[in-house]
Amino acid sequence: MAAITAIVYPLKEAVPVVSTGVVYMLAVLLVSSRWGMWLGVTTAVLSAAAFNFFHIPPTGRFTIAERENWVALVVFVVVAIVVSSLSDAARRRGDEAERGHREADLTAEMARLLLGGGSIAASLPAVSQRIAEAYGLSSVSVELSWVDSDPRRRALPLIVDGNRIGTVLVPADADPDVLDALQDRLIPGLETLVGAARRRDELENQVIETKALRRSNVVKTTLLRTVSHDLRSPLTAITAAAGGLASPALDPAHQRELVAVIEDESARLSRLVDKLLDLTRLQAGSAEPRPDWVSVDEVVRSAIDSVTPPRAGFDVSLDPDLPLIQADAAQLERAIANVLENSSQFAGDEPIVVRGRSADSFVILRVTDRGPGIARGELERIFEPFYRSRDREGAGSGLGLAIARGFIEANGGRIRAESLPGQGTSIVVQLPIPVGTPEPTATGELASE
Repeated sequence: MAAITAIVYPLKEAVPVVSTGVVYMLAVLLVSSRWGMWLGVTTAVLSAAAFNFFHIPPTGRFTIAERENWVALVVFVVVAIVVSSLSDAARRRGDEAERGHREADLTAEMARLLLGGGSIAASLPAVSQRIAEAYGLSSVSVELSWVDSDPRRRALPLIVDGNRIGTVLVPADADPDVLDALQDRLIPGLETLVGAARRRDELENQVIETKALRRSNVVKTTLLRTVSHDLRSPLTAITAAAGGLASPALDPAHQRELVAVIEDESARLSRLVDKLLDLTRLQAGSAEPRPDWVSVDEVVRSAIDSVTPPRAGFDVSLDPDLPLIQADAAQLERAIANVLENSSQFAGDEPIVVRGRSADSFVILRVTDRGPGIARGELERIFEPFYRSRDREGAGSGLGLAIARGFIEANGGRIRAESLPGQGTSIVVQLPIPVGTPEPTATGELASE
């Protein structure tokens, strides 16, 4: 107003003094549009007083000599008040539009966070931060539980279908207008989004359960088909051999042959049952390893002794300085035996090559056969239960490599297949070497200190 009062002095030389009062409208518009109607009205009254005192004759006093000046001053005050109220209304509409835009953006952001695919619990910290930033609050916490107010925080309930599903916690000293905005505009939208996210999670869980049940049914069907075939073969052979032994005309040589059949098929049946039990324990998560210091050389040779060798036998070469590892010796032996047994089925007239060495922080075992090989697309699938490679059909239950992977990974190792069709297959086992591994003796036992 001081600046406008000074500007009016030179303007009076060019226009009638009563016409210069319109300049004070600038101050009224600026104040009312920025700080509201009541400060705008105050500015209008003060502008009228300054206009009267400095520019309407007689100047220097709050008096008016001419009637037309009275009319001009009254009109100025009325127009200034109207302009102030209109400017304030425009400001309010602009603020509401801006607030609505911010709230719409906030709602869209909350929808992206809550419905974007992650879990509700993982999304809530980011949602809380966005709400705090949007409403200028020091802290906001959205909880999926019933939390009561305390001296530091005020609890705003989230209710869906008559049930309290969560709580929004805001500072207890938050501005009442902010609390009204939260309760009137934010909370309803947040309730809808949290309810939708919960329903989505429930549907996803149902889908996962359905897939698990479907996969379980497939596994059960495959198990029944595989086991029924694999069990029937040795049982049929055992039954036939036992019936033949009952013949009184059987000579001793044929008796020994039939006894050998019964022993071999019984051992085969026992191995199949053991594998099924191993697979059941692995899938149930009950095959917890009992790690201890283990000599890889001893484990490999024990595994070789436990399997039926191929026609050409085994070609074993293990580095003499293989370090000790920490593993469950029984599980590791069972895994390697399954790998050897699997390779033996496809070895033909060639020996199974077993190599062992240490590299970096691993002991690496490589079991290689000279069979038909495996297609690239099946290198990973051969470790699935009951899966049999199309190029290696004819023997096995499809359980050995699945069990081997389970035991190897349970002991911190890794197993993979390398192959080229027609050039054989290598099963590679990597077992981690612990830090501070003690030195083995020549027999593979711990060296005495």
